[in-house]
Amino acid sequence: FKGLYKCKDCRERFTVRIGTMFEDSNLPLKKWFYAIFLFLAHKRGISSCQLARDIHVTQKTAWFMLHRIRHNIKKDDTTFEADTQVDETYVGGKTKRNKGGQGRSTKQKTPVMGLLSKGKVYTQVIADASAKVLLNVIDRLVKKGTTVISDGWSGYNSVKENYIHEVVQHSLGIYVNKKGYHTNGIEGYWSHFKRMIIGIYYLVSPKHLPKYCKESEFRYNTRNISDGERFNQFLQQPTERLYYGELLMKPEWCSE
Repeated sequence: FKGLYKCKDCRERFTVRIGTMFEDSNLPLKKWFYAIFLFLAHKRGISSCQLARDIHVTQKTAWFMLHRIRHNIKKDDTTFEADTQVDETYVGGKTKRNKGGQGRSTKQKTPVMGLLSKGKVYTQVIADASAKVLLNVIDRLVKKGTTVISDGWSGYNSVKENYIHEVVQHSLGIYVNKKGYHTNGIEGYWSHFKRMIIGIYYLVSPKHLPKYCKESEFRYNTRNISDGERFNQFLQQPTERLYYGELLMKPEWCSE
């Protein structure tokens, strides 16, 4: 059988797909590569219905393929060492604004925190926008002594203990403070992120939201390279298989 090999030690048969995201897939690699290229080349992503039409598979197969691709997008473990903008956004259904809370309700929406520095973004789904949660992310990713720019949310009040904290009081109609600091960069990223969710995927469950965050983040951070370079960068990293049953499991952090 072409492409089938046998290990000389254990005598088990295997193919080059073993241990990769393509393991146990009946689709040819050529079709997989085409799907990955389309996924990475679209600026706002591609729906499973559109991918199914483009590569001639069922919508269910295309949906599983897209999740396999998202599963293998790796997050950067870099540390932010320059001026860093921080902000949160909320993804999900419509909710009423909390009094004094600037719409930070988690009853229907899922909070996502973002950090941006020198045109590079990092996002993370968080439990809530409390000071403990926000500062934990900042302390893990931002070098001590760095300038951190945020809005006037009270959850950032303790940032000044380890960082130079610049505040932009959006609630007062101020969008650039007296020193010239702003959060326009991270807020601009949120607009790209939400256009992807609303325009392409329409609705994303809290369960799968971290994968969509990785997708948007990777596409944004590689926006200055060509589609071919982005495709090669993805394939050059190690990949792992995602089982269909694993995809359907409810993660521990998800309350729904």
